[in-house]
Amino acid sequence: MAAFFTDFFTGKIFGITTYPFSQHEMIQTLLQNDFLFFNICGACVMGVGLGIVLKFRGTTAGSDIVAAIMQKRMGIKPGQAIMLIDFFVILCTGTIIGIKGFSPNIPAPILMLYSFFFLYIVSRIIDIIIDGLDYARAVFITSDKYEEIGSAITLQVSRGATAIHARGLYRNIDREMIMTVVSIQELDKLERTVKNIDPDAFMVITNAHEVLGRGFRRRI
Repeated sequence: MAAFFTDFFTGKIFGITTYPFSQHEMIQTLLQNDFLFFNICGACVMGVGLGIVLKFRGTTAGSDIVAAIMQKRMGIKPGQAIMLIDFFVILCTGTIIGIKGFSPNIPAPILMLYSFFFLYIVSRIIDIIIDGLDYARAVFITSDKYEEIGSAITLQVSRGATAIHARGLYRNIDREMIMTVVSIQELDKLERTVKNIDPDAFMVITNAHEVLGRGFRRRI
């Protein structure tokens, strides 16, 4: 499919006449006058495409195969693995282009910098497509007024809360630590609620990669 659409969008399919989208006025204008934005657009499209392929365990028969192996054997995210692999590919290619003088309009070092920037965007989008965006926050609250805070979370924020028995080493006292998970939109309300009850409450807020259970949608 990649090979077919590459020829399709350039209008060079054997025996079939197609519109050469690559020669469209908008694309040519961006290519000549705004190469950076042109680069960003291409990186976004490629990142989304590769992300979808890898998310559903597909392959383009390229460096993503090595990336999949690295993920399974070494635990490296596919986007990071592809960035690592293609970094050396770009480095070698840019060196050859510079030596042979294949790019008279744009110096090889500049092309390499654009390529590294392109690669970074692609790798980030791949990981976002595969992992999804963080859409919730896990909050750990330590306070002497944990009972009031727990009730407020349930009644005012409309979220469940769990009391975890803990011992503070600094003051060497036993008390309950409240753990709750809220959406990003509810986080500000939770912070204000806790601070109104206990201005000295200690809060630790972390990203929740995925939350499964009542009140939260499954990450796509």
